[in-house]
Amino acid sequence: MLETLQTTLSGVDWIAIAGWTSAIAFILVGLAGTVIPALPGIPMIFAGAWIIAWVGDYEHIGWVSLVFLAVLTVIGLVVDWVAQTMGAKKAGASRYGLAGSLIGTIAGIFMGIWGILFMPLVGAFIGEYIAKRDLRVATNVGWATWIGMLAGTAIKLALSFMMIGIMVLGYML
Repeated sequence: MLETLQTTLSGVDWIAIAGWTSAIAFILVGLAGTVIPALPGIPMIFAGAWIIAWVGDYEHIGWVSLVFLAVLTVIGLVVDWVAQTMGAKKAGASRYGLAGSLIGTIAGIFMGIWGILFMPLVGAFIGEYIAKRDLRVATNVGWATWIGMLAGTAIKLALSFMMIGIMVLGYML
């Protein structure tokens, strides 16, 4: 009985199973991370792609694909960093407004989907109101920050699905 079990288990490629399992976990958490600010979504998807390429000996996903995915990852990081800040700066945000947006983003993580969606707006509004005591300016900064965040999230989601599409295409061809 033990011999039969050992023979059955020895025919299994445990490294490939562990690689695929971890790669899929990285990709799924990465997809969540494109929406949840605390998770580095696109870099996690790239890590999953690299693991898949490694497990497959770079046969289906080669170095050219990995370099292209790395470029998309860098674009995603830049978008993540710039979108929300650009929206706030374009509306004339002060350092208090930008700091409020960051604090609102962090606080929003712990408040569920509502917090993730709306706390950056609230934080930017409060920060800017503290700085300038002008309700109209604070409102404009809050909305601009929020629109920048939504635009950045939409671009990151598009990049994420492009990356996943490239990986799937690599295995289909």
